[in-house]
Amino acid sequence: MTQRYPAPALEDLPEDIRTRILEVQEKSGFIPNVFLGLARRPAEWRAFFAYHDALMLREESNLTKGEREMIVTTTSAANNC
Repeated sequence: MTQRYPAPALEDLPEDIRTRILEVQEKSGFIPNVFLGLARRPAEWRAFFAYHDALMLREESNLTKGEREMIVTTTSAANNC
């Protein structure tokens, strides 16, 4: 994050957002900046992750594992990650 738009402190976030971010941190070992950036606007954060979950979670998605991996890889490459 930048100094102009500092990342919110985890303890200041709504419970549902904080819980989800901590789950991601436990699984991946870090918190992606985009998660904290979106967390500054909780309604948008929830909408983004509802869409993410509809696409990427196996039980809710019609996409194959390969298609989901391609989305992640393409998005990462487009963002120079």
